[in-house]
Amino acid sequence: MSASKSASKSASMSEGRASARRPVPERPAAILVVDDHPIVLQGVRRLAEAAGVGTVYEAADIVSGYRLFHRHRPDLVVADLSFRDDGLSGLSLIRRIRALDGEARILVFSMHADPVLVSRALESGALGFALKDAGPDAFLEALDAVHTGQGYLPHALATDVAMLNRSARPAPLATLSARELQILSLLSQGKSYEAIANAMAVSYRTIINASSSMRRKLGVESRAGLVQIAVNRRNALL
Repeated sequence: MSASKSASKSASMSEGRASARRPVPERPAAILVVDDHPIVLQGVRRLAEAAGVGTVYEAADIVSGYRLFHRHRPDLVVADLSFRDDGLSGLSLIRRIRALDGEARILVFSMHADPVLVSRALESGALGFALKDAGPDAFLEALDAVHTGQGYLPHALATDVAMLNRSARPAPLATLSARELQILSLLSQGKSYEAIANAMAVSYRTIINASSSMRRKLGVESRAGLVQIAVNRRNALL
């Protein structure tokens, strides 16, 4: 055997041994995926099962998602933030799950690379934030990080969130709470205050007070001005 072939074979064997020694992440035994897009549910299920996740529970709305979490207590929750009829109700789902289980590990899986939303999701109790267009490897990296109790943010998003939080004069939308962002999202869908109160399971007065607070923070004097900001924001996120 020539020296070059021998060296090549030796290098190949070394790579094989290194690969064999590389630890395989311990995947969660069970996860819950909450998303209102059937294709996303199917895709995450296939990816998770192929990666070694034992059980994948699925929910298409936040009520079902909360009930499944309450019943099964999966190791990890993968949740979107935006739902068709409930705006940013994923934020309230995160808060409800963390109120039920302070150790719950939640990964947000969203198409919106908005540092304000990311910041509010983390404040609500999410441990990581992954983007839907980032690819399977990035999703599994996020899944593994959150499962082991580490935070996860794509580098660019982490930088944007850090800049947002360090700014001496934050953007007006950055001053809104998670609840206020959800109300703003529902306003962009043309919902009345009464409909928003019903969707969020809070009192009408709570929505009125939150809207007044938002008008002060955003510098608008009327509901119409608030709705215009809400619509502009929704269009920017599409």
